[in-house]
Amino acid sequence: MAEILQKDGMWTFDGDTIRIVPGRERGVHVMRQTVGELAVPLVAVAGIAFEPGRKSGRLRLRLRDGADPLSQVTRGRLADAADPYQLAVESDRSGVAEYFVDEVRNALLLEQVPTGSTDRYLLPGPGVPLSVGAGDGTVAFDGERVRLEWNWTTEESKSSAGPQVLPLSQIASVEWLPSSGLENGYLRFTVTGAQPKLSPKHDPYAVELFGFKKDPLMALAAAAVTVRMPHPYAPVAPVAETAVPALAPGGERGAAAAPAAGNQDADHDALLRRLRELGDLRHAGVLTEEEFSAAKQAVLKRF
Repeated sequence: MAEILQKDGMWTFDGDTIRIVPGRERGVHVMRQTVGELAVPLVAVAGIAFEPGRKSGRLRLRLRDGADPLSQVTRGRLADAADPYQLAVESDRSGVAEYFVDEVRNALLLEQVPTGSTDRYLLPGPGVPLSVGAGDGTVAFDGERVRLEWNWTTEESKSSAGPQVLPLSQIASVEWLPSSGLENGYLRFTVTGAQPKLSPKHDPYAVELFGFKKDPLMALAAAAVTVRMPHPYAPVAPVAETAVPALAPGGERGAAAAPAAGNQDADHDALLRRLRELGDLRHAGVLTEEEFSAAKQAVLKRF
């Protein structure tokens, strides 16, 4: 068992799981206190490092791409103080931090944990129901619907339409961006079939963020929605050639063409015929570009 206890929080490692408990001191960021305790399985870890400093150091945990919905949303753009996967370490505890790092690294080597991306989330993400207020609005999510409500800072062109309710099935993507310099940040929901994106100030599906302390909490709302959407690295089932219908006379769907038999010339003719049929299906709108490309590759490999 490895353990490090600081005012900023406590990390423990039992060989399988890194448990992260944020500190309750006044200086601990509201983001980390809101996230609360985290249990990070070793298989989700890509690396760990300790960066010593003159007055204090910093322990950093790096997760595998795609393992954590919060990290998927924030993409390393959280400030150090708000990042739940970082711990401020006092200078007299640097030896303990280095020991903690060695223990985790040894376990990663022993278990041969890959550092590449994962095709499923290994952490559960924020719980629901969840409600976060920051910037020009409030986001509430119950696991099935997102509700956006506006406050007195909201631009009239956006608030005049009233609250927005977005079923999860209609949300195509979620994007969170923190404020930077003079540029405001935002939390934006892209809705299937909606009009082109407007600026966050006018977009009825976006909350504009002004750079205040609670802005990072909007990333929790983004993560809670993201973890319930299809994983970005999930494998896509290939399109089977036998599932692609051939064109019957008149342009209607018919039975799949049988593979040609015989000599090389017959095979070549069958190949050309099949490619023409696939092209006709694409032009007729029966096949999408992706389906056409997959079916074409399958035919070429077969012949």
